[in-house]
Amino acid sequence: MATLRKFEDLRAWQKARELQKRILQIDFGHNFALKDQMRRAVLSISLNIAEGFNRRSDLEFSQFLNVAHGSAAEVRAALYSSRDGHFITDAEFDELYKEADDLGKMIYSLGRYLRRSRR
Repeated sequence: MATLRKFEDLRAWQKARELQKRILQIDFGHNFALKDQMRRAVLSISLNIAEGFNRRSDLEFSQFLNVAHGSAAEVRAALYSSRDGHFITDAEFDELYKEADDLGKMIYSLGRYLRRSRR
């Protein structure tokens, strides 16, 4: 694996930012609770990747990736409420869900790599 000097170089962080931009464009109307929860969850993904990257060990980074992975699952769960509340279409749901799912897999794989490299 190439040496990465900053968290912005991580593909997972870049994908998290792309998902964040898409989620921020959703019009939740007056459903402030869902809007706030969804935005906090999607923001948590990129923030935990960045913070973990700058920790002192792969073990700590892996722990932050676990949190980011959980936040990606939270986004996926909130997408159901977004679709059920008619804030997004079925097609938007499918696209965003796949994006969040792929991101979660990417984060999980990175964490697994870090855990294996410790052996």
